[in-house]
Amino acid sequence: MDFGFTAGDEEFRARARAWLAGHPAPGPDRRAWERTLGKAGWIGLGWERGGFGNRVASLTEQVVWAEEYARSGAPPRSGHIGERLLAPTLLAHGTGEQQERFLPPVAAGEELWCQGYSEPGAGSDLAGIRTKAERAGDGTYRITGQKIWTSLAHEADWCFVLARTDPDSRRHHGLGFLLVPMDQPGVEVRPIRQMTGTSDFNEVFFDGARARAEHVVGGEGAGWRVAMSLLGFERGVSTLAQQIGFAGELEQVVAEALRSGAVGDPAVRDGLVRQWAELRTMRWNALRTLSSSGDAGAPSVAKLLWGGWHQRLGELAVRVRGAAAGVGPREWTPSAPYELDAAQHLFLFSRADTVYGGSDQVQRTIIAERVLGLPREPKGVV
Repeated sequence: MDFGFTAGDEEFRARARAWLAGHPAPGPDRRAWERTLGKAGWIGLGWERGGFGNRVASLTEQVVWAEEYARSGAPPRSGHIGERLLAPTLLAHGTGEQQERFLPPVAAGEELWCQGYSEPGAGSDLAGIRTKAERAGDGTYRITGQKIWTSLAHEADWCFVLARTDPDSRRHHGLGFLLVPMDQPGVEVRPIRQMTGTSDFNEVFFDGARARAEHVVGGEGAGWRVAMSLLGFERGVSTLAQQIGFAGELEQVVAEALRSGAVGDPAVRDGLVRQWAELRTMRWNALRTLSSSGDAGAPSVAKLLWGGWHQRLGELAVRVRGAAAGVGPREWTPSAPYELDAAQHLFLFSRADTVYGGSDQVQRTIIAERVLGLPREPKGVV
């Protein structure tokens, strides 16, 4: 297979690289950065067509942009959930009115989104959600329930919420995919403090919050179909950009091994070589599957590969760091979160890699059932 880029792709790469070099991010104001990206048309390259404020780009050009963005050291995106998850979902399942209402603000970097899927009793088992969306008499749905591990909820203007619109339904039946404004009575966001001392995730409580009936995507009862379609968009071009970041982390671990002399340990050398080889394999696999269609297992295979790889890198990082990696940080306070060195942060944060975004167990079940066609385990079998 040819994994190279065309001359046109490289020309696009040069333009992207030059723009990023000439537009440094404006400090900690990530909303301002999203608006800067939107004004230049860099949001929404992966959408099916232009017309919403985004520029049309081929699949390989989307890869080029994602790679150059990662290499530039630009800050993590606040708008990626709206751009990479909501937008493709609306293009596939939304009405023309929904597309016209929500896509231009995403492309402009004006409205930020979060994802309301997981719940305290239904994290990996998404079909077990209990959040309810009951029809009110004023053309809205009244939403009651709790979501958890909601990334960027503290910054988001909107949340797409999977909720049970049929109170008598079970499992994946009777669900709705609702677009819910966050700035309204009945919505409470509580940050979750992690082992790293930061709060990237949140709990979100809905107590009578409202969503308009015309903001149900795909129609009432179609929530499961829409939600599963969205999960297919979750891993794609962004996987290759993620690998650029992984490569940078691996380079830091290698540099520390050389500096400290840990590279003299044969087991450390073996670990570094394995991490390098597996990262290259992940890249070839991502490029191979990027343009494939109908491969139900590709996203799950990709998640299994990078989740375990990143955890092993974290373990290797603290091994290379040595005894210093076990020195605890100073006490945490809300005004002064404790500080971790790079190895400690990588190790602690990567413990969640095989859980969030779908646990390894769930990914293996998807591969077993949807790809290999294996039967479900009979009830009562241990």
